[in-house]
Formats: sequence, C-alpha cells, structure tokens
Amino acid sequence: MNEPLVHVRDLNVRFVSRDATVHAVNGIDFDLAARETLCILGESGSGKSVTLRALMRLNPGSRTQVQGTVKVAGHDIVVASEREMSALRGGTVSMIFQEPMTALDPVFTIGTQIAETVRRHEGVNAAAARKRALELLELVQIPSAARRLDAYPHELSGGLRQRAMIAIALSCRPKLLLADEPTTALDATVQIQVLLLLKELQRELGMGMIFVTHDLGVACEVANRIAVMYAGRFIEEGTTGEIMRSAAHPYTQGLLGATVHAGMRGQRLTTIPGSPPNLERLPPGCAFAPRCSHVGSDCLAAVPALQRLEAGRSARCIRAQPLAA
Repeated sequence: MNEPLVHVRDLNVRFVSRDATVHAVNGIDFDLAARETLCILGESGSGKSVTLRALMRLNPGSRTQVQGTVKVAGHDIVVASEREMSALRGGTVSMIFQEPMTALDPVFTIGTQIAETVRRHEGVNAAAARKRALELLELVQIPSAARRLDAYPHELSGGLRQRAMIAIALSCRPKLLLADEPTTALDATVQIQVLLLLKELQRELGMGMIFVTHDLGVACEVANRIAVMYAGRFIEEGTTGEIMRSAAHPYTQGLLGATVHAGMRGQRLTTIPGSPPNLERLPPGCAFAPRCSHVGSDCLAAVPALQRLEAGRSARCIRAQPLAA
C-alpha cells in the first residue's frame, strides 16, 4: 500500500500566553492521497487555517505548542529543523493565502516575487527565473502576462492578484497545495474562474490539495472528501456526495440548512442558534451541545467518540447513526 501524501494523527495546536491558553486544534486525524482534494469546512474560528499552517509550521513559534504526528511526502514536519522546513516550503508543500494584498509584498513587482521563489528552490539564474515566472503567469491565465510581470500588486485587480498568488504557490511544482479560502474576497464570476483553474492545474501537475472554506458551494465544486470542523475537531468526514446526501452531525445539517440553493424562493433558511465556543474555555462534553436541538444529558458527560458509519465515513456524535438515516 502506498504511503499517503499527508498523514496526520492526533494533531493538537495550542496558543499559550501569560493570560490564557487557546485550544485551537484538538486531536484531528486524516490522510490525503496524491491528486486527492480534501475540503475542511466550518465557521470562522473553528481551527481550519491553524490546521493548514501547522502543515507548513507557520504558526507563531514562540507561543505555539504542537503535539501529534504530521508527515508530508514522508517528511516529519513536527521535528524537522528550520533549515529543512525552509527547503520543504514551496518545493514540497505550498500555500495560497486568503488575502493576496497582505500576502504579496507591495514594493516588489509580481515577476520579481515569482522569480525569487524559483531561484531560491531551483538554483537557476535571473534570466531563467524570469522566463519561468512568465510561463507561470500564462499557466494561471493572466492576460497580457509579459506586461503583468512588471506590475506591482496594487496595479492588479483582486482576481488577477489571486492568480498571481497561485502562480507563486505553484512556482516550484509542489506535491501538496494548501488553499486557505482563496476565493472569499472575489465576486461570484471570478470565484468560479479561480476554482476551475485550480482543478485544472491540479490535474495537470498531479498535486494533492487541501482546501479551506466556509462555503458549501465551493466545497462541492472542488472536493473529493469533506471534513467538517468545529471547535478544533473534525466532527464529520466523508465523500462530498455522502455529506451532501445524508449529513450525520447536527452541525453539518445546520450548515446545509443555512445554505441558499435553487428553488428556495419564499422559504426560510434554517439558522444555527448561538455562537461558536470560546476556545480558551471549551464546554464539557460535546462542544456543539449548547447550540444543538438534539442535545441530551449524555451529550455533556464526555467528548463524543468518533462513530464509524461506513468505510471512510465518520461523525463525532452519539446520535450519528439515526441522524444519518
């Protein structure tokens, strides 16, 4: 059996300060195969971005505690030296950040920023790196690519900046691409263009991809599998079709019920009452219990164990079986 591209077991991430400890990620497990796309779905503050950053060890080092096993393409991320991580970032695993205006350097041109990445990881000269930068801008379908090489980030539209960000992420042909809500700030037309582009590039380059979003429509468009995240835990996992057809966790059902889709004119959307829990002080038992319409006293006794519903399908809810049915 081939080793998975990503292997994560019992990953815990804590942010420790003098005043409090934030339990951002609380014991998640998953594997990702080459060419597969996993979508991590959930509200803001559920731990999605922290999980992605843990795969590249980008969380602030001075106050972050990481426990568990994290392997990417056979490399142990938790124990790797900073020199090893510097080589892995970009070459083996790369990331598209949520807001390109803050991720791109405003004082350097787009071409310079792409070429710098290529030179750092591939050791080519300046002329070869610039040629590669032009090829990448053409690959991500930026119009007038040769002219855009010398443009600064503020001179591009939001959609073009996101494409430039994708070009930088792909510049060294990574095996794993991490996408942190890359379409959130884009309008609907540009969002679809970027999603289709990512799928096409994934097929061409053979990458694995982990895509973070809170948009169910985006998840359906890009993912083979979905992991629903709440309060730092995966509370439901399955194929995209399984999750959409028969959600087994009340939180996932709430997300589906709160999503607008065709044929809903005149109908009320379902809402999930309350707010996500404070990650400094998680409630006893199931973290979703204070917001759940199926809650019982047994939900408060302990954190629910993961219920295996079928091959590759699971939910962290003691009522998962009847809810899925």
